[in-house]
Amino acid sequence: MPEKKQPAPIQGQAAHICVDMQNIFSGDSPWAVPWMDRITGNVVDIVKQHTDATIFTRFVPARKPGNGMGLKWKEYYEAWADMTLERLAPSMIDLIPALQPFAEHATVVDKHVYSPWVESNLSGVLRHRDVETLVITGGETEVCVLGTVMGAVDRGYRTIIVKDALCSSADETHDAMMKIYCDRLGKQIEVVSSKELRTLWA
Repeated sequence: MPEKKQPAPIQGQAAHICVDMQNIFSGDSPWAVPWMDRITGNVVDIVKQHTDATIFTRFVPARKPGNGMGLKWKEYYEAWADMTLERLAPSMIDLIPALQPFAEHATVVDKHVYSPWVESNLSGVLRHRDVETLVITGGETEVCVLGTVMGAVDRGYRTIIVKDALCSSADETHDAMMKIYCDRLGKQIEVVSSKELRTLWA
């Protein structure tokens, strides 16, 4: 088996996209991601080191049941009526407590679908900063992280996923998605540990 190629140090401008680390996906929420707590320390470390370069995305549900983009999102919020804004406490949309102190000095991008590229000005923000490399953390590996990663690849960014700073609700699909990131998309996506990232992004 050939040796794994060591990633090159990050040169030029980079940004850290922290995907949907929110109260709505933690604690006893119906949408809780069971092992978000396991990765929070690694995510916080990255944010501390690169606060000004961090962009937090937040998933914002529909206002009320039956709202949403197109047929399927409307159906989705009929099924998840209790997860609409009119029934949720406003704090459920906030970043988890460990990340809230950094929000003032980072950028926050809200979205109503899995991908942050569809509705927001994320592309404009990154162009304004001359960003070439995106470091991606958060959840879930095979849902909103996937939407973020594929948009980054389509736009030609050097895309780095931090494997011990990702979380999911399902081990099986997380593992399958990580294999796709590493193997099928291995020429366009780099997968590193948080320890390796500290060396790459000094």
